[in-house]
Amino acid sequence: MTRIALIGGGSPTWGPTFVRDLLATPELAGSTIVLHDLAPERLDRVHALGTRLITAFGLDFRLEKTLVLPEALTGADVVVLTITTGGLDAMRADLEIPVRYDIRQSVGDTTGPGGLSRALRNIPVVSEIGRQVMAYCPRALFLNYTNPLSVLTRVLALQGVRVVGLCHEWHGVRAHLATLFDVPPEQMRARIAGINHLVWVTDLYAGRRRVWTELPAIAEEILHGRIAVDADDASVFADHAKVKATLLRTYGALPAAGDRHIAEFFPHFITADADWGQAYDLRLTSLEDRHQLERDAWASIEAAMRGETDLAEFMRDVSGEAASQITRAWAGGAPYAGIMNLPNVGQVGNLPRDAIVETLGVVDVTGAHGLAFGDIPDGVQNVLEHHVRQQELTVRAALAGSRALALQVLLNDPLSSRLTVTQAEHLLEELLEANRSYLPLFFGP
Repeated sequence: MTRIALIGGGSPTWGPTFVRDLLATPELAGSTIVLHDLAPERLDRVHALGTRLITAFGLDFRLEKTLVLPEALTGADVVVLTITTGGLDAMRADLEIPVRYDIRQSVGDTTGPGGLSRALRNIPVVSEIGRQVMAYCPRALFLNYTNPLSVLTRVLALQGVRVVGLCHEWHGVRAHLATLFDVPPEQMRARIAGINHLVWVTDLYAGRRRVWTELPAIAEEILHGRIAVDADDASVFADHAKVKATLLRTYGALPAAGDRHIAEFFPHFITADADWGQAYDLRLTSLEDRHQLERDAWASIEAAMRGETDLAEFMRDVSGEAASQITRAWAGGAPYAGIMNLPNVGQVGNLPRDAIVETLGVVDVTGAHGLAFGDIPDGVQNVLEHHVRQQELTVRAALAGSRALALQVLLNDPLSSRLTVTQAEHLLEELLEANRSYLPLFFGP
């Protein structure tokens, strides 16, 4: 039967989510799920929750745990990656050092100086994971959820790994659009393409009705406060869509990710003149926001283990993440169709070949296949190609330990472009020094 390795399986958010989703997929009965992590205590807690679910519902699954990566990978049919090198402690430097240079970030995990810093930490680790995948399970389908998703997916693809990058941002935007047009989310159909966290819709249907031409008027209503998106969400993660509405007005295409992610790809939204995003109802995600999410996730696990949670309800609350559906398709079940990040072999005609692009695609027993989109609009292509080139330079900088290439990435980044060369050099050195223990290629053994 199918063997699924969850690398980063001790995550209090991703671990329980994927274990539950897989256990709730009847077609995968008889499968083995292997949790791997570097932190024994975290691994034990997620494993205990999964074991409790298997026992409580008499499920035909085997759940294993290991601290040894080759043990997790040997014979795996599917590998799921959800790691963050250095954890939240390492991310503090990504967010706080740039502030000293008057650069603030709404997320800091994909682009901007924080995205570069995170990439330089994660790329060597993910490259080694890819090497071991090719040694122990070269035919496995690899599902990457780790950010920066595009550059890490690119690193794995370069090694010959059968990799698919997966992100849920479009699903959140689709749900908001479904509310606006009063249809179920699954009835929203889009012509959509781009790169991770900056994917664009160029046509849209709600059921059988084409609603694309209605979007500009809706965007104006949003910008003038007459339509409130995500009004019931008071958290920092709310998506009020004002960044998207502004870019639809500008480019004639609709970005289809959360405003927090989209804003960082442009130099206009997170500035002092824009009140650091507040002019667009954008709040910056702090490290404390992330720590609170993690505390809440651990509290949920502990409540379940103490019997304070209705496990039947938990098992019914299957997430919208694609991992379990893709695993089922790869194992011979019904094909899965959805949004995915794959090397560009023609899906997007006017972006570089082999760049990681996000489009609709299909997974079946033969693998993952991106669907042809064609050419993206010229203005959008101008934006995306710049970031594709940035991502390629980032990969090369990390794999070579090149300060020169890393500096080029920083100088050409929208959030950092207002720096002088000297300031950018100092910012880069501070970020590298903060990550010294994770960057042997930059500092030597």
